[in-house]
Amino acid sequence: MTLVKQKTLRLDGGLPAVVVPDAPPLASKRRRKPLTFDKVSFFAVFLGVPLAIYLLFVIWPFLQAFAYSLTDWSGFSPDQNFIGLENYRRILTDDIFMKAMGNNILLVICLPIITIILSLVLATFVTVGGSSKGQIKGLRNSSFYRVVSFFPYTIPAIAIGIMWGQIYDPSGGLLNGILTSLGFDQFKSYPWLGDKSTAMIATMFVIVWGFVGFYMVLFVAGIKGIPAELFEAARIDGAGRFRTAVSITIPLIRDNIQTAYIYMGILALDAFVYMSALNSGGGPDNSTLVMSQQLFFTAFSKGQFGLASAMGVVLAITTLIFSGLVFLVNRLTGGGKDVSL
Repeated sequence: MTLVKQKTLRLDGGLPAVVVPDAPPLASKRRRKPLTFDKVSFFAVFLGVPLAIYLLFVIWPFLQAFAYSLTDWSGFSPDQNFIGLENYRRILTDDIFMKAMGNNILLVICLPIITIILSLVLATFVTVGGSSKGQIKGLRNSSFYRVVSFFPYTIPAIAIGIMWGQIYDPSGGLLNGILTSLGFDQFKSYPWLGDKSTAMIATMFVIVWGFVGFYMVLFVAGIKGIPAELFEAARIDGAGRFRTAVSITIPLIRDNIQTAYIYMGILALDAFVYMSALNSGGGPDNSTLVMSQQLFFTAFSKGQFGLASAMGVVLAITTLIFSGLVFLVNRLTGGGKDVSL
């Protein structure tokens, strides 16, 4: 038990006036507990092992690719002559690669926006888009719509590409057959993937078709976590469906939307499987060529692995810049603030 000394101040008349206790001694600093075997083993297993795996299979290959990008390595010989940044100068002055980069930028602008908007609309319908009277609920048979919309995501990407390639076939494809039967004779032999004006649009439709169901399920899970009382209060206040979605649904599932946008953007910056399955040559006038396709062609057809590695580094940096921009825009628009219910 700590004793506290007191000082008594007296006035001129000798009467006690104020009692001021001495400050207690400073508490000694808390000592760190010594490391035990349990702590060390926990950190080693749950932090050290994942970090080692990440460094070995993610960081180290990237560093290797950057090292190869500074050489003229052919990929099939031990000779690697250091040429500095020459590969980067070549790809940034190559019209074909810059065209492929432009196509990737077009995809990263259009695909996430279209996919996320459609997914949000469908998710709203199957969760809170039902009758405007009574309990808040989704459309009738909403579970069936979820299964049907999610089904394309379960199909492998290469199978989706081959399937839609047959549907777009100008000679006997299903799409031209349906349009012709409806009276649109101009589409009798229309080359959807062979026409520069429609090749990219047709390809983007396939990617959206394959992913809209997955992100709809992601948003459904987020909307289900919003208390129904908020929607009921908005209904009582007279808010329409659009106003409710903008003021309640979107702010409360903002993190889900950010995650979906990043993943969809990364897919758009790659898109190798879909583009190769639908138009392996890059489409008419390279209208659907993407950076990953040009990288693959440069490495395995031309045997220029050093140049292809430089393309891979540029693709990786572009992906990091895109992710950083998404986080920055989300933070500047208030994404870092907590939403109070």
